[in-house]
Amino acid sequence: MILNDIPFEPDLDQLLKRLRIKAGSRRVDDLKRMVSDAQAIAKPKALYEVSFIESRGDDYVVVDGVTFKSRVLVVNLSPVHRVFPYVATCGVELERWASSIDDLLQKYWADTISEMALRSATEALHEHLDKRYRPGKTSVMNPGSLPDWPLREQRPLFALLGDPERDIGVRLLDSLLMTPTKSVSGIRFSTEESFSSCQLCPRESCPSRRAPYDATLYDEKYRGG
Repeated sequence: MILNDIPFEPDLDQLLKRLRIKAGSRRVDDLKRMVSDAQAIAKPKALYEVSFIESRGDDYVVVDGVTFKSRVLVVNLSPVHRVFPYVATCGVELERWASSIDDLLQKYWADTISEMALRSATEALHEHLDKRYRPGKTSVMNPGSLPDWPLREQRPLFALLGDPERDIGVRLLDSLLMTPTKSVSGIRFSTEESFSSCQLCPRESCPSRRAPYDATLYDEKYRGG
């Protein structure tokens, strides 16, 4: 399923705050112009599948014939049979626009605007899934977010999704990173207990942290017998 009619309406006040630009600054007009340019071309997109678990082992799970290796993923998916693998992106249009900017400060602004477009794509995707499938309480796992589910798991995820480059312009590089760079991939699943990969990540001062690190969680819930 492809979502390619996602509106992009960045909040200028939020953007000014994030970029630490004061109202009345001469930079405000420059930023407004960039936002207007970005809105004119932005096409954030998302791609997802409704997939089903076929078999499980201690450290692997088979989803629609594709094998994923992760003890944490196995445990998190143990109560469910249906999952939603996905890719969301700011879109190749914004990627090209941002890469055409030479000024370092404005390139940073363009990067932040592109991140906001990616957020629009992910929010639209999750809202669509909630309305259409009513999965209830859910959590997400992303390849590369934990040593237990490393970045190489991007390959089976992209295989499960078919051809994301053809469908929404997202290409998996040999490095296992994605282009456009403002893209995200993962598996969303129903759960009774909230889960965030941050709970298992000890990295300090992470700007993307969504939950506190729990030093005992892996041993208590995920370590195999």
